[in-house]
Amino acid sequence: MSSSTEPGDVASATRDIADVAAVEVITTASVHLMSAAAVKCGLSDDPHADDQLDLDEARKLITALAALVTASAPDIGNQHARSLRDGLRSLQLAFREKSVVPDAPGEGPGEKYTGSVV
Repeated sequence: MSSSTEPGDVASATRDIADVAAVEVITTASVHLMSAAAVKCGLSDDPHADDQLDLDEARKLITALAALVTASAPDIGNQHARSLRDGLRSLQLAFREKSVVPDAPGEGPGEKYTGSVV
């Protein structure tokens, strides 16, 4: 927090976040992780997407996403969990496709949480 933040601003932000359901916070965090991983996998619409390819960073983001989705699935409901799992699986498959040196089954990003994706 910067030193220019007023105490009233902090109280307002705390009240705002208090009004947000946990499912929404988890889903929003997951979407941010998915978006960042997609960019790092070179999947953005940007004409320079290949310049943004960074599979080391993508691996970290996908693993974090897998852990979050797996841990939160029982609490966020089937509809939300299913959508997040589908997005996660798509990223895991895209990672495998982009990787020059393929991971062994079960060793890809997030697969310790999701099981093998092939």
